[in-house]
Amino acid sequence: MKYVLIHGDGMADWPCEELGGMTPLAAAHKPNMDLMATRGTLGMVATIPKGMPPGSDVGTMTMLGYDPARYHTGRAPIEAASQGIEMGPRDVVFRMNLVSLKPGDGGALIMNDFTSGHITSEAASQIVPDLRKQLAGGGIEFFNGVSYRHLMIWRGGIATTNLTPPHDITGKPVEAYLPKGAGADMLRDLMRRSAEILREHPVNKARRAAGKTEATSAWFWGQGTRPSVPTLKERFGVEGSVISAVDLVNGLGRLAGLNLIKVPGATGFLDTDYAAKARYGLESLKARDFLLLHIEAPDEAGHMGRADLKKEAIERIDELIIGPMLAGLGALGDFAILLMPDHATPSQLKTHSPEPVPFALMTAAQSKAGGGAARRYTESDGMATGLLVGDGYHLIESLFGRPLKTASN
Repeated sequence: MKYVLIHGDGMADWPCEELGGMTPLAAAHKPNMDLMATRGTLGMVATIPKGMPPGSDVGTMTMLGYDPARYHTGRAPIEAASQGIEMGPRDVVFRMNLVSLKPGDGGALIMNDFTSGHITSEAASQIVPDLRKQLAGGGIEFFNGVSYRHLMIWRGGIATTNLTPPHDITGKPVEAYLPKGAGADMLRDLMRRSAEILREHPVNKARRAAGKTEATSAWFWGQGTRPSVPTLKERFGVEGSVISAVDLVNGLGRLAGLNLIKVPGATGFLDTDYAAKARYGLESLKARDFLLLHIEAPDEAGHMGRADLKKEAIERIDELIIGPMLAGLGALGDFAILLMPDHATPSQLKTHSPEPVPFALMTAAQSKAGGGAARRYTESDGMATGLLVGDGYHLIESLFGRPLKTASN
């Protein structure tokens, strides 16, 4: 038996004026997702527990069957796990974005771009070592990640509570969102000094000359201490793999005991190699029985406020991942496949929102049965079923053949 969880990051959305009042899921041509919705089980799932931030750390933890209220200690510790970074019980790790700040009207600095123009990993690999060389020490350490996503560890440090994700404040003045509370002075000082280092950094000089967005500052958020969770093998008796270009998802996969698979051409952006992810995913299922396949592109489009690009990403997922995956799974024998996002990323909001999102769960038997009322994999069709999994961390249990626990039971 093969089990597949397709993680379309941030696919859910709100009705978009530029799409004729439809969501990207509703506007997209996606026959394979709609087939799953028609023949399988369609409904809504609450991935973000009440009172918790609607981020991929919380949502993906829910998707993998872990109650975030019990297991979540922060976003950055999950990414540290992906990199295999050792952490002591009193160490605090922070996500460090390379961001672009620029003066707005009146001269106040605004969050121009929380990705520094989706800076390449190659360019970032020239920046982070210089930050390490000049800012590390006294328990402060820096670690390279992917693109704009990096880490800072404060050994024996303070888990400053009042930090803001930079993608929540795009286009806003940053002064009100700088670190506050215990330990904030240290973080502010690191940010100030990083801006001084980056002002005339060779990478930024080259980007400036090429008309590209510069990385002007480090930005700290997503802090936390080392988490501890049971593996999927301990809980469900399966061994599996994770495919993602994002450290956060790979980190959760590692914590869940999954094998990390690196796919050439997987970028974590709209230009990712969708087809390669499907090929590598199917190949992994020959050796292991579970696969978490993550695609970041819809979320990135939502953060850009580009509903049209999100629609395009969804169509590519359908054609290049879902279609080949369904065909390939049929050749491997019995299977169950679950499709869902970790949260909504409304294009008009340009950040995450906490409402329930649609899921579609289909077994091999259902895929062959045919019939059923025609449904589409959309927010509205999901809501129309009246099916809601209120404690979203239970949904994965149904992927493994256990009874579906809905809001009513």
